[in-house]
Amino acid sequence: MSHLLFALLSLFSFAALLEAQWKLRENVYVIESEWNDETPAKRVELTCNTSDEALPVYWKKGSELQGTGKTLIAEVKEFPDAGNYTCLTANTHEIISYDFFLITKIDSNGQMIRSILKSFKEPNRTFLKCEAKNYSGIFICSWMTENESPNVKFTIRSLKGSQGDVTCSSPVAHTDKSVTEYTAQCQKENYCPFAEEHQPIEMFLEVIDEVEYENYTSSFFIRDIIKPDPPQCQYVATNGTVTWTYPTTWSTPKSYFPLTFRVKVESTKKHKSQVYDADEQSIQIPRTGPKDKISVQARDRYYNSSWSEWSSLCR
Repeated sequence: MSHLLFALLSLFSFAALLEAQWKLRENVYVIESEWNDETPAKRVELTCNTSDEALPVYWKKGSELQGTGKTLIAEVKEFPDAGNYTCLTANTHEIISYDFFLITKIDSNGQMIRSILKSFKEPNRTFLKCEAKNYSGIFICSWMTENESPNVKFTIRSLKGSQGDVTCSSPVAHTDKSVTEYTAQCQKENYCPFAEEHQPIEMFLEVIDEVEYENYTSSFFIRDIIKPDPPQCQYVATNGTVTWTYPTTWSTPKSYFPLTFRVKVESTKKHKSQVYDADEQSIQIPRTGPKDKISVQARDRYYNSSWSEWSSLCR
């Protein structure tokens, strides 16, 4: 009976150790740490990768000795506890194997706390924003961080579905004051703009800053993230007509991919604006002042996606 009890306790202890971590890639593990003072550290079991049971070995983290023997129980709670744990031979001090631990902060409900990534206000305070100018299958994904760590690294990829994979370029950084925005151009392979989408694209962003780990997943159809470029417009003063052309980046033929438009007239004298809706590429504006500002924006006519930015002034 005592042997059975010992075996059960050992099994439960091992299960708890497994729950404390998950494998990111070879020799790299993520520890989910509940980020408060009350929760104890996670106990993680490390095993030196040697088949010689008699070989004397020891463990180091940085320059600090952590323990001796083939197995080490490490307690990981905060960032100083994370990093590289190396197993070496006691006689020759050769490296046998290593394990690298990252920490992801979670709350009491097990939800990830994100402090590296900063959310966009729109849409819906997301951490990963993707937009497409047309139905070509090419789209741009963006995310933000504060300008604090020069060593932050990103990986963006798709969680591959049955309708084809997505390839992305290396992220490009755009720094503005205290925030850096990163963008990557992605393309869905074998995408047909004339076919109906049945399965969403799932984009997965991973962030590592020294020993801190975060991730975020965004799921969407191309039709959901369409945001055309602004139209090109002009104003004919003799008859008060505003005309415009489709954005050069928009999908063709326009009979299959029609846009709808809004024309905004801002009165500098009355300090108010008037917006007109149009499906055609011209509209006659009654009684505009000589200094009124006129601009146009566009959206997919048949799908309720995003409006483009307003165009440059038409006059």
